[in-house]
Amino acid sequence: MADTSHLLTRSAGELAGLIRDGQISSRELTEAALERIDAVNPSVNAFTALDADRALETAGAIGADDPRPFAGVPIAIKDLFTPIAGFRQTNCSALLADGAIAEYDHNVVARVRAAGFVIVGVTNSPEFGILPVTEPRLNGPTRNPWNLDRTSGGSSGGAGAAVAAGLVPLAHGSDGGGSIRIPAACCGLFGLKPSRGRISLAPALGDNFLVTDGALTRTVADSAAMLDLLAGYVTGDATWAQPPDEAFSAAAGREPGRLRVGLLTDSPIGSAIDPVCTQAAVDAAKLLESLGHEIVEARSLQMPELLPTFTVVWAATVAGSVVLSAMLAGREPTEADLEPLSWTLYQQGLQCNAVQLMGATVALQAAARQIVAQFDDFDVMLTPALGQRPVAIGQINACSDDPMADFAASAEFTPFTALWNVTGQPAMSVPLAHGEDGLPLAVQIVGRPVAETTLYSLAAQLEAAQPWADRLAPLAAQPATA
Repeated sequence: MADTSHLLTRSAGELAGLIRDGQISSRELTEAALERIDAVNPSVNAFTALDADRALETAGAIGADDPRPFAGVPIAIKDLFTPIAGFRQTNCSALLADGAIAEYDHNVVARVRAAGFVIVGVTNSPEFGILPVTEPRLNGPTRNPWNLDRTSGGSSGGAGAAVAAGLVPLAHGSDGGGSIRIPAACCGLFGLKPSRGRISLAPALGDNFLVTDGALTRTVADSAAMLDLLAGYVTGDATWAQPPDEAFSAAAGREPGRLRVGLLTDSPIGSAIDPVCTQAAVDAAKLLESLGHEIVEARSLQMPELLPTFTVVWAATVAGSVVLSAMLAGREPTEADLEPLSWTLYQQGLQCNAVQLMGATVALQAAARQIVAQFDDFDVMLTPALGQRPVAIGQINACSDDPMADFAASAEFTPFTALWNVTGQPAMSVPLAHGEDGLPLAVQIVGRPVAETTLYSLAAQLEAAQPWADRLAPLAAQPATA
């Protein structure tokens, strides 16, 4: 077979078209993905397990006449509370390393299958998705395809590295504090966190205050098409986002109109911001102004007191993750099962009583109302995507002697992202530039509640003005030869 590995840096929509036109078969494309993973994954450690036999069987049954929108296109699923029937779920923790074969598909997996995607394997994450770097003790670190000494971000760091290295054209991710946007920013990809309740957590959960699913993609069109197929109410959902007036793909195909953009460059937690990250937001504001948008200075959102409050809720979330994983493992967790940071947050979560958790949640909800009220003054908010450049591997360490100090350092790395999980607003990381260090340089744009259509229209306009999809990491150009 001719080398088709270069195709995997194209958009998923384009690849689906090639399969429909008979220019390549799904099996050929899936074989190319598996060959690239075999050749390149040892360098980046994006995938932790493959489902090669089932992927090839699935791909072999897909013909050019398959009407599904992404029929035959390879995709990766994040190994973090996203069950794939018949496949081991580890949540990237030693607690589940030897068990937990899933008995059902998560809603996202079911919808991905229904759209015709071919699932080739699962991607790395920090243990229980806690940190914004992907270096679990169980699997080892995932490295940035732009610079193997730097992080690919987290918690969807494996997903980001898989796409940026050209192993798959797009990948599933999830976001509880920036976990789609952070790896997108680190890896030069587009990543949108949907609104709270936009994507169902069926069949296991009714809703979640912080976490939602999504995708990391090269193009805005792929992201919008993914949200079109992932979004929507599932019977039994406790809460759900109001459906849009138009398809997200349609929004990505039209002009956004003149928008009022609030520019925010100071850290919500009061931490120092790398001037390179600040300048990226200022440059993006100038680009938006040149496209006809109005730029205004947003009022400071500095609320450093929210960080310990958020940590109360996050520790309870981690404790819940550990308890659920222990149930799947069929035994009680021990300190040896967990990384020091996970164990510390687990213990904090166990010590938090119901009144404390409720109080912290109410405090976050009250702060969210104040923050969302700012959007009465503008349509979208522009911020740096990160507070620092992608950090070195090992710089933020869940297994250090003082894991909570590393947890605090992680907040300084990513001060702009978790706020929008608290408010539930949609937010996207847009890879507009590169720094002098050769690493991607992104900005974050936040929309009003349930206003993903505005974000997609604006993102498509930015993509046309300053394209990024053809900027490839060095590893993405590496031939698929082991």
